[in-house]
Amino acid sequence: MAAIDAVVTGAGGFIGGHLTQALLAEGRTVRAVDRKPVDEWYQTHDGAENMVADVSSYDSCLWVLEGGASEVYHLAADMGGMGFIENNKAACMLSVLSSTHMLLAARDMGVGRYFYSSSACVYAAHKQSEAYAPALREEDAYPAMAEDGYGWEKLFSERMARHFREDYGLATRVARYHNVYGPYGTWTGGREKAPAAACRKVALAVLTGAREVEIWGDGEQTRSFTYIDDCVEGTLRLTRSEHVDPVNIGSDRLVSINQLYAIVEQIAGVRLKHRHIPGPLGVRGRNSDNTRIRKELGWEPETSLLDGLEITYRWVHDQLKAQLDNRPYLR
Repeated sequence: MAAIDAVVTGAGGFIGGHLTQALLAEGRTVRAVDRKPVDEWYQTHDGAENMVADVSSYDSCLWVLEGGASEVYHLAADMGGMGFIENNKAACMLSVLSSTHMLLAARDMGVGRYFYSSSACVYAAHKQSEAYAPALREEDAYPAMAEDGYGWEKLFSERMARHFREDYGLATRVARYHNVYGPYGTWTGGREKAPAAACRKVALAVLTGAREVEIWGDGEQTRSFTYIDDCVEGTLRLTRSEHVDPVNIGSDRLVSINQLYAIVEQIAGVRLKHRHIPGPLGVRGRNSDNTRIRKELGWEPETSLLDGLEITYRWVHDQLKAQLDNRPYLR
């Protein structure tokens, strides 16, 4: 295979599909890689070289990097929302195989820039025990006490990326994503995150005439949520920058889960009763401190939560209506 501008692993997933689209829009040649059959990808792009490969093995990583690549964006991971990661810790940690083998192959194939998608789940739990705790700075990942399973794999792989840069000269960049949401992502089945779940539950109420939705816990747990376009923009800016340390890519607008549902209901034009039930909650509060990204990149996420949720809700609503009408999902 000939050299290519960019390789995106996890391209059949949510962020990977949007990132592939953005790279193609720049006029880049893109090799889009995922282990799922192509007809199960959230997005496919005719301009990309779509490849089915499991990058948990070193030989597969060499194959997807055959010919060389200027940029590698490693997004492939076994992950989901809190309901998934709290009950699949071993599966989440096994993503270390793809994280490690992609680094090895990128080193051995002479890749130009290597981006690793980490997560706000790397941050120390004791700094997130209150709903309105201070926003998390990048240095708050240490002393380490990451989210069990998923967060530990991400933190370890961050360190691997750092040491490959220090020891082998591979130009690695690391972003800590904060709750990325938007259309063309997981919205049902147990792996969805809070914004997609809220959109689905509210849309279901609208379509069926229900008057209440279920929310895990008391709904006063807090998060910030980052729209997909901002996530992609920050990823590209960071990868091509000279900043080498991990950076938050996240909105710094903190809302409770109850407030999140209220915004979705506002978009849908309904008022629903909230029935609070037991469920996986994660940390009590988490927000992004954007001091470093503003300083280093001169930029930060800018899409308002209302605007991003409106786009997301409309998409989820249409997906759900197609399902209820027994029609194919809208790709």
